[in-house]
Amino acid sequence: MQGWMCRIRWIGIWLMTACASPSALESTRAPTLTMPPPLVVMVAEKKPTPTPTPSVSPTAPVVVLIADFPPDVNPLTGLRVPNPIVLNRRPLAIKISNYPPVVRPQSGMDLADLVFEHYAEGGVTRFTAIYLGQDAELVGSVRSARLIDLEIPAMFKAILAYSGASVGVNARIRASDFIERALSPDFGVGEPVFWRIPREGVAVEHTLFTSTRRLWEEATRRGINQPQDLRGMIFSEQPPSSGQSVSTLTIPYRVEPVSWRYDRGSQRWLRWIVGQPHMDALTGRQLSAANVVVVYAHHQTTDILEDRLGNYSIEIQIWGSGPVRIFRDGQMWEGQWQRFRREDMLRFVDAQGQPIPLKPGNTWFQMVPLDMGIQIQ
Repeated sequence: MQGWMCRIRWIGIWLMTACASPSALESTRAPTLTMPPPLVVMVAEKKPTPTPTPSVSPTAPVVVLIADFPPDVNPLTGLRVPNPIVLNRRPLAIKISNYPPVVRPQSGMDLADLVFEHYAEGGVTRFTAIYLGQDAELVGSVRSARLIDLEIPAMFKAILAYSGASVGVNARIRASDFIERALSPDFGVGEPVFWRIPREGVAVEHTLFTSTRRLWEEATRRGINQPQDLRGMIFSEQPPSSGQSVSTLTIPYRVEPVSWRYDRGSQRWLRWIVGQPHMDALTGRQLSAANVVVVYAHHQTTDILEDRLGNYSIEIQIWGSGPVRIFRDGQMWEGQWQRFRREDMLRFVDAQGQPIPLKPGNTWFQMVPLDMGIQIQ
């Protein structure tokens, strides 16, 4: 992918060594960083304490902390795995549908290490789920890729599994630095890696499924299933100090709002969508997370036509830096996300530039526009 250096030129030369070179257009560079809109705090008896705005200096050096995980600890969750052999494979990034409602409950998302939820177009959302530590025998329904999927495989050095894309997005994937890791029926990958499970009343585009086992078998056959250096995420069993107590957060995605409610019994966040528990068809459990990370990023509408309704593809610009809100252990912290090189994962720092660690466990990244207000309670 080309143009990565152009896209981040506004950041300044902060590295002592040369950066890698990938994707984007000069015309869609991120705007000047702004903090997210004020929270709508649904607590009548006290007003929220104003949070100081982090000092942002794009040209300031960034202290990169490297976590050296033991060989039996999953670097994407910070959790020990029963069989360390599973960590000797390349992560999978699988594209999963979330609209229309008939696609729910989805299968296998409960077993993902990480999930990114983002706007597709027309106000609906879609998922990219990352797998490494656990297997899921049924994942889907699998849908088409979006522009954000040019960034996620770079962050996690992942295989991208998806069901086609618009002409413009597929052209970008073909020109990307991970094209040999793109597995899709568009590129001739069919059964037994992807297969259809027809259901009455469900359109055929919502019937495609896969499995982590079959994807890894195909990756091994192609010689692309090697272990990767996945250092970058930082975990701590103990939460940072000065968190704000939160029991519920609501993300007002335009078509289907999402809520997370903290369950003190399990010490996890439980997911709700349009007021109903969001379940997983494979495990029968309600989707939950150790961490919910709300990532504010510029959403740029492009000239790539996505559908017959006239909706255009959205480029979610997750490079540079931007505001973030992190929810773990029934608390919230505000800070800044940073990603200055293409191969970097998102890292999170507070107003003083100190890392905000995640709780060991799975994480959901809620990608939202810079001007979206979320509600907390």
